[in-house]
Amino acid sequence: MADFKIVCNNTADLPDDVIRELEVTVMPLAVNIGDEIYKHIPMEDFYQKLRAGAMPTTSAANIGEANEIFEPILASGCDLLYLAFSSGLSTTYETLYMAAGELRERFPERKIYVVDTMAASSGEGLLVIKAAEMRRDGKSIDEVRDWVESNKLNVAHWFTVGDLGHLKRGGRVSAATAAVGGMLNIKPILIVDNEGRLTKADSVRGRRQSLLFLAGMLEDSIIEPEGQIAYIPHGDCVEDANWLKEQIVNMGVVKDVVVHYLGPVIASHTGAGMIGLVFLGRDRGASKPGA
Repeated sequence: MADFKIVCNNTADLPDDVIRELEVTVMPLAVNIGDEIYKHIPMEDFYQKLRAGAMPTTSAANIGEANEIFEPILASGCDLLYLAFSSGLSTTYETLYMAAGELRERFPERKIYVVDTMAASSGEGLLVIKAAEMRRDGKSIDEVRDWVESNKLNVAHWFTVGDLGHLKRGGRVSAATAAVGGMLNIKPILIVDNEGRLTKADSVRGRRQSLLFLAGMLEDSIIEPEGQIAYIPHGDCVEDANWLKEQIVNMGVVKDVVVHYLGPVIASHTGAGMIGLVFLGRDRGASKPGA
C-alpha cells in the first residue's frame, strides 16, 4: 500500500502543534492588508490591525502554488489527498482541481484526490483531523477519501458575529439590515450550507442570547456526542468563547470542547468578535433548537 500525504489550506485554522503531530501539509492562502501581502501573520498582529480599522482582502491559491506543494509529495513516491477549502467561499478548489489533473498526466502511477470539503475553519479542520487519524490507524487513501465525502455535509458550522460591518461589505447582509441590526443589537446566526456558502439562518437580540442559541443547536442536532469534540473558533473574543464553552461543558454531552482563534483568512470576512460552534450533526440544517 502506497503511503499518502494529506494537504489542506490554512483556512482549516489548525494549531501548529496539531499540524506537526498529525503530519499534515498546509497550503496557505494570502491575506492582503493595504499594500502588504501575508501568508503568515501572528494572530496578535492581525487582530490589532483589524480592530484598528483595516479591511483585509484574501487571495485564492493558484496553480503555481499548488505545484510547489504537490510536486515534491508525488515525486517522493507518495499519493496525495487534498482537502480543499469550500468551493462556495473560494475558487481555490477549482484551481487546484485543474492543477491535480495536469499532475496526473506527469505522475500516472500516483493517486491524486482533490476533495471539496464544503467547509471552513474548524469544520475543515475537523475533517482534516479525522482524515489524519484514519491514516495513522492504517486506513487507505481511498477509505479516507470516501469517509470525508460521505460525512462532510454532517459538519455543522453555526456562528454569530460581533458587528455586521464585515458581513455588509461582503454582501452577506444589506446596508439597511446592518444599520438596523446595530441599533437594535440584533445578532445574525449564520451557517455554512450544503453548497459550502455562508447563509443566514436566524437572528437573535443580544450577544449572550446568540451564544445560547449556538449551544442549543449543538444539543438539538449533535450525533454520537459522547465521542465528539466540539470546536469554538473565535475572532479575538476569548472571554465570550470560554463562556460558550462553559455552557456546553455544563450540558455534559460532549467528550471535550476546544477553543481556538479564527485564522486571518476567514476573519478577514467576518471581522473581530465572531464566535462559531462546529460539530458533527444530523445535517447542516437551519432548524431552530427544539424544532
